[in-house]
Amino acid sequence: MAALLPLMMGCSPKTLNVMSYNIRFGKAKDGDFVWENRKGAAVAMVNDQHPAVFGVQEALDFQLEDLLKGCPDYKCVGVGREDGLHKGEHMAVFYNTGKVELENWGTYWLSETPEAPSKGWDAMCKRTATWALLKDKASGKHFYFVNTHLDHVGKEAQKNGLALVVERIGKMNPEGYPMILMGDFNVYADDPCLKDLRGIMLDAWETAKTVDDGPTYHGYGKDEKPHIDYIFYTGFPSCEKMLRVTREYPGCRFVSDHYPITAEFRW
Repeated sequence: MAALLPLMMGCSPKTLNVMSYNIRFGKAKDGDFVWENRKGAAVAMVNDQHPAVFGVQEALDFQLEDLLKGCPDYKCVGVGREDGLHKGEHMAVFYNTGKVELENWGTYWLSETPEAPSKGWDAMCKRTATWALLKDKASGKHFYFVNTHLDHVGKEAQKNGLALVVERIGKMNPEGYPMILMGDFNVYADDPCLKDLRGIMLDAWETAKTVDDGPTYHGYGKDEKPHIDYIFYTGFPSCEKMLRVTREYPGCRFVSDHYPITAEFRW
């Protein structure tokens, strides 16, 4: 027992690893980087990073199926934004069934009529948020996870869409469970639409002990600008790491036109 004591004392505290992954629309005509060429690298990336939970943006049905087939530790929830079923992009939530249990989930639209498939304000596209109530198996603790994708054109849609997410976050969690909000927000860190969110949640880019801040959207290495992908949180004692996934995986140089981002939270 004495021989084990140093090892026990050196053990890291229990952590929860999550990831946000803009997977890139699967029917995009991206030349060498079409989904058929990227999917093997995408599967390898997920299995390598092996998060407890991750959210994808822009995913079509067949992309979800490819990830589920290649990543057997995971299941996912989410609906297509066009019809609330299968049509169009999914803001899906993947969860590692060995690490967490799914207890409830839902999707709403970032619009004036959030319960039905709809386009809000000045948005170019229909936008959604998918949420999940999960339980960490190792600790027995519950947490909420929200995955979204703000509009890339409409400034009112960005502002009001995020305001709707903030409002829903305030109402959905009377128990005060830890909560994670992530996704492609399509805005830089100084955008005023983030002000209210910063009033209730912490930005992992700003608070993590170890940070690899830099471009997240890169256009397959062509257009690097400040990050537009985020992970916000509340209810965790600390965020240990906030990192971009920039390494190459076999089969394709890039897993998307965005770098996935990962965060590690301490319980």
